Amino acid sequence: MQFKHPEILYALFLLLIPIIVHLFQLRKFQKVYFTNVAFLKEATLQTRKSSQIKKLLVLLTRLFLLAALVFAFAQPFTSKTTSFKKEKETVIYLDNSFSMQTKGNQGELFKRAIQDVIANVSENENITLITNDKVFKKTSIKAIKNELLTLNYTSSDLSKQAAYLKCKSFLSNKTNTLNNVILISDFQEDNTNLNILSDSTTNINFVKLNPLNKNNIAIDSVFISKVNPDLLELKVVLKNSGVSVENLPVSLFNNDKLIAKTSVEIEQKAETIFTLPNHDVINGKITINDASLQFDNTLYFNINEASKINVLSINDADDSYLKRIYNITEFNYVSAQLNTLNYNLIDSQHLIILNELKSIPLALNAALKQFIRQGGNLVIIPSIKNNNESYNTFLTNYNLSFNEIVNSEKRITSINYAHPLYNNGVFEKQVKNFQYPKVNSFYTLASKNLSAVLQYEDEKLFLGQRQNVYLFTASINQVNSSFKNSPLIVPTLYNIAKQSFKIPELYYIIGKENAFDVDTKMQQDAVLSLVKEDISMIPKQQYFNNKVVINTLEDPSVSGTYQIKNKNEIIKNVSYNYSRNESQLAYKDLSALEQVTVSNSITEVFDTIKSDTKVNALWKWFVIFALALLIIEMLILKFFK
Repeated sequence: MQFKHPEILYALFLLLIPIIVHLFQLRKFQKVYFTNVAFLKEATLQTRKSSQIKKLLVLLTRLFLLAALVFAFAQPFTSKTTSFKKEKETVIYLDNSFSMQTKGNQGELFKRAIQDVIANVSENENITLITNDKVFKKTSIKAIKNELLTLNYTSSDLSKQAAYLKCKSFLSNKTNTLNNVILISDFQEDNTNLNILSDSTTNINFVKLNPLNKNNIAIDSVFISKVNPDLLELKVVLKNSGVSVENLPVSLFNNDKLIAKTSVEIEQKAETIFTLPNHDVINGKITINDASLQFDNTLYFNINEASKINVLSINDADDSYLKRIYNITEFNYVSAQLNTLNYNLIDSQHLIILNELKSIPLALNAALKQFIRQGGNLVIIPSIKNNNESYNTFLTNYNLSFNEIVNSEKRITSINYAHPLYNNGVFEKQVKNFQYPKVNSFYTLASKNLSAVLQYEDEKLFLGQRQNVYLFTASINQVNSSFKNSPLIVPTLYNIAKQSFKIPELYYIIGKENAFDVDTKMQQDAVLSLVKEDISMIPKQQYFNNKVVINTLEDPSVSGTYQIKNKNEIIKNVSYNYSRNESQLAYKDLSALEQVTVSNSITEVFDTIKSDTKVNALWKWFVIFALALLIIEMLILKFFK
């Protein structure tokens, strides 16, 4: 037992006063004489004994009465001593990812969790509460109640391990502190391991909220599967994590107009195809009706007016193979001889190819450096008869240089499958044995700071990349190389051009690093914005002579089709969708965690935390005891003879 005001206990010394009075017997007796002395002596002896017992009982009741009052004013209480004496810090993680849209016994898991947190945390208790996208640091439920009630779901990806570590980071390093970390989530499987370290100063509580069912159908992806001059086929992939469905309607909208509808039977996965006119501008939306998660029932995409990539080839060799690769449907291909080159063409290009030039004139050297600084891409294919001095004058800017030519046959055997040129589905699998192209002579490089794309059998470079510059180390004409006849040449040169100007894709995923180019001319200090109804934002962007490079990551945070605007001019549209990672309703098994208290009730966890620091006030019991003693004293005085 402990006391709120222990100094009042000094008043117990006052109990000595009635004890002293009782011991000294200050009251005097008056003698009265009677005739029968023997009888009176016996009566006097009995009366004195009875009086002494009565006085002793009254004394004891009064002593206990006064002591009870002193204890009551000292305000005694009981608690868990080790917890009560410590300062308390509580950090709560509340998962607001899309998987928390699933319904439990009392509605959506996330909405119900908010209500339970508000109901179970004391209004003025100091806490830190974090979600996937927000932090409420060192505050109280009373202060943030309205904000909590308006919280919405987010596409921000935060693994449960990251959430735990983030919670730990908000705890102070004070000694003699009782720390509570509470993670409230459905603990959906996220391919990360929960590694909870032993910590005697922190109570870790996981509240696992369980949905009523695990059925969910999602629109997983959309892509163009086939194109002909008049039509294109749009393939829709759907995935199911629950029971099979025999008839699921799938609708296709252009803006808000329904243009096609079909139905599919789905067990785990299903596909359907919509046929659309080629070359039409479509701001598309595909929808399904599914009662579980709502965020993955809609997928936005858009098909803009075709943008062509500008490619300039400066030739001292035959470029017929380049004309075949850079077809007129996707590219604006321009071919020029070095001696007749119009330098004014350079600024408007996205990709320039130096096709086996014997030398790089100083004027071209300066123009190419400016072109690369402005975001252009350059492919250098050397000649068998290079003027290395003129080449190296240019390549020195990129810490590169050619050595003398080596007349030795080499096979091109190594492909960097992880390179961006090849990691987008060019190869279905890694090829280990095929008819390797070869060269009869090649240049070695004095530097090794290029990213390898293709290599010879001795691991020397055939094609390397440094920033916007792609460098071949050998001539690829028919006399020196069989590379033109290899299946590698088309995807290599085609993808180099495609990456020189990134045309917006059908759609992008929110939360991933996305980049695309916009072909537009802008005035100085002008910026492009992304606009959707009442949402308007200025994304990260970089302006070059012939394009604007836009990069997005967390913003936009709301799915939909956005207009790319230069002031009031709509340039084109771009679509964003939420990641489908949370569509699969699979959950972590927390039973093996040893350092964690796992529960499925928010109320239960907070009740346990409160009991650890609960104060049981006892002063009321001492007041009741004092009143009882007062009544006992009155009864003694009235009825005891």
